Amino acid sequence: MSAVTVENLVKTYAAGGRRATDDVSLEVADGEFLVLVGPSGCGKTTLLRMVAGLETPDSGTVRIGGRDVTDLPARQRGLSMVFQSYAIFPHMRVRQNIGFGLTMRKVPKDEFDRRVRRAAELLQLSDYLDRYPAQLSGGQRQRVAVARAIVVDAAVLLMDEPLSNLDALLRLQFRAELKRIVGQLGTTTLYVTHDQAEAMSLGDRVAVMRDGKVAQIGPPLDVYDRPAYRFVGGFLGSPPMNFLTARVRDGALAIGDTALPAPAHLSTWDGREVVVGVRAENVQVAKDAVAGWVPARVEVVEPTGAALLLTVCLAGHQLKVQAPATFPAAADDEVHLRAEVEALRFYDPESGLALMP
Repeated sequence: MSAVTVENLVKTYAAGGRRATDDVSLEVADGEFLVLVGPSGCGKTTLLRMVAGLETPDSGTVRIGGRDVTDLPARQRGLSMVFQSYAIFPHMRVRQNIGFGLTMRKVPKDEFDRRVRRAAELLQLSDYLDRYPAQLSGGQRQRVAVARAIVVDAAVLLMDEPLSNLDALLRLQFRAELKRIVGQLGTTTLYVTHDQAEAMSLGDRVAVMRDGKVAQIGPPLDVYDRPAYRFVGGFLGSPPMNFLTARVRDGALAIGDTALPAPAHLSTWDGREVVVGVRAENVQVAKDAVAGWVPARVEVVEPTGAALLLTVCLAGHQLKVQAPATFPAAADDEVHLRAEVEALRFYDPESGLALMP
């Protein structure tokens, strides 16, 4: 078993006494791929480094496979790590770089060759084993770093923004390969990124972090569709969730001069303000007036290839909405919008906490 459990981890840096992680607890199940995602400075890399044994927590516990490893050095934790900077040796050929961990473990030559060949095949590096890192592209160097991590058959694989140095196309290609490889190996994986597309596509679950805490954790689509905090909805998604201020009044949501039906669970909020959240893809757009649809003014039109992204003004609020690529829209046009009540999410204006039914 190689589950990773962290309990009440606290790490405070001396400068300003800021808590990089603030009483964080979570579990990565055996064979699970968990992604830590969040803005810069939210504590995700510090948390990963404490699991790795590269940082010492002020308090709390780290367990791997049920064993308390909080005070053990990194080399005794039975894990591998892939760094953002590749950290491969320029004076070694690819073969020696991949097999470095095996060399340190004094693995016999026959087994060394077999395991290096297997890792190279998985990462499509078989034709490059005798090259030096300087003779490789950035994507190939990153593959070498991953191959070196998996060749030792560690119980846990840790990755700290391993794709951030690749260009957009390489990132997309390598992301798919990485998901295939980790799935094939079934290795328990903890992965850090600030890229929400990576988080959504790679993780069995995602943990969204903010200010040293886990704001929400769950399957990617659940977290995306039902953000537990306004922050989560505003961080995940491209474009992020739209937010409007509304007042609950007599079973309706008053947004400026516009009134929309309010769901039953907001009845206790009558007379109070709420924040309404809606995703761009959940808003329907029409050119002509339709009964029950709300008028809005187009401010910006952004063709994205498969669709148009429109920035519109509704009752003083800017919204991003998605329209078909052929939708006839230009700046200053009037359009009409509609969203199903089921697609709306509601948040407390002060705490940002979701008002769930």
